[in-house]
Amino acid sequence: MRDQLPGFFSPAEILVSRAPGRLDLMGGIADYSGSLVLQWPIAAATHVAVQVQEEPTIQIRSLPSRSFDTSLAELCTLSYDDARALFAADADLHWAAYVAGAFIVLMREQKYVPKNGLKLLIASAVPEGKGVSSSAALEVAAMTAIAAAYDVEVSPQQIAFLSQKVENLIAGAPCGVMDQMTSACGERDRLLELLCQPGELRGTISLPDELSIWGIDSGIRHSVAGADYGIVRTAAFMGLRIINEIAEPKGYLANITPEEFDNNFASHLPVSMSGTEFLNRYQRIADSVTVVTPDRTYPVFAATKHPIYENARVNRFAAILKNWQGLEQASVLGELMYESHHSYSSCGLGSEGTDELVRLAQQEDQLYGAKITGGGSGGTVAVLGHRSAEPAINKIAEVYSQRTGHQPTIISGSSDGAGRFGILKT
Repeated sequence: MRDQLPGFFSPAEILVSRAPGRLDLMGGIADYSGSLVLQWPIAAATHVAVQVQEEPTIQIRSLPSRSFDTSLAELCTLSYDDARALFAADADLHWAAYVAGAFIVLMREQKYVPKNGLKLLIASAVPEGKGVSSSAALEVAAMTAIAAAYDVEVSPQQIAFLSQKVENLIAGAPCGVMDQMTSACGERDRLLELLCQPGELRGTISLPDELSIWGIDSGIRHSVAGADYGIVRTAAFMGLRIINEIAEPKGYLANITPEEFDNNFASHLPVSMSGTEFLNRYQRIADSVTVVTPDRTYPVFAATKHPIYENARVNRFAAILKNWQGLEQASVLGELMYESHHSYSSCGLGSEGTDELVRLAQQEDQLYGAKITGGGSGGTVAVLGHRSAEPAINKIAEVYSQRTGHQPTIISGSSDGAGRFGILKT
């Protein structure tokens, strides 16, 4: 990366980190409710090159043309609230929250006081706004590079949790940890199996040789900071609060079985509820990154049901892969994906574009399942199919382009997470 921005780095050593985006095969928004999730680290990745400099400044360049400079002293004095306000005040600088934020979180959480400044150069191939965790790839790559530059020892799992803090507390997006954990701890050609309570790595699951995974971009911009995602997340925590008034607390919604939900709790949950009514009766929710707004109406029933049923779907999906008997099981995997997709829509997180892509996938014999990914409300559809189904994927992209005028990006391939890549010295 030294030659990609001539004159930026001195002849001294630079360190390079690499972190991939991810494709959410199963689990998605149920992560913040303690579900099991299955995540696929994609081939596209973000690289961050870093060089220590004596001058007490942080200089950040993101190719092709973004830049952000600040003094070390200023970053050292920023609280999380002040940092979030700083980067929220200027839309053109919000991208820098994910990089400078990594510096702030590492310093505060690891009790590290830096003496030297840094130069950072960013090059990313992860498409932004597509629901494949471009932000997590940037956070993890930046956190990994900064920690290496300052000789701060942190494990890949710690990198993931620290990066989540960047997203929650500085970038202002109320995401769970599955994106960052996949970017930091993923393994090439294997699904990361993560129990989000809050981030217990169960290991990885190999994909059967007969199967492949693709992503198809709907062209509808996705953002976990958007109102729809935040409303559904808040509604799920409202449901948990109501359930905890009825029975002994379960900790996470995902710890409730579908049978328990249907028999004991479903009848107690309103289809929707205003923030004012909830606050008057229950005062607060347990979520640390969202709040109940009095003048909003929340889809409490659907948002509460989704993670309970999704956790059951993901566990069944994982069990089939671990005990693979052959392609006759592929249709079962596909049905679980379609159920997950429809459940997103019931929460209000669907979109016309992603629905159309799923319909097109259902028409192809070599494609077994498809679903909206991540935070929903657009973004990318994950598709599971036969390893020889690439022509069917291309056909879907062409038909979708003809119908919508948007030529989809096709996401394929896989790569190792930042932890397995390590640090390259040049």
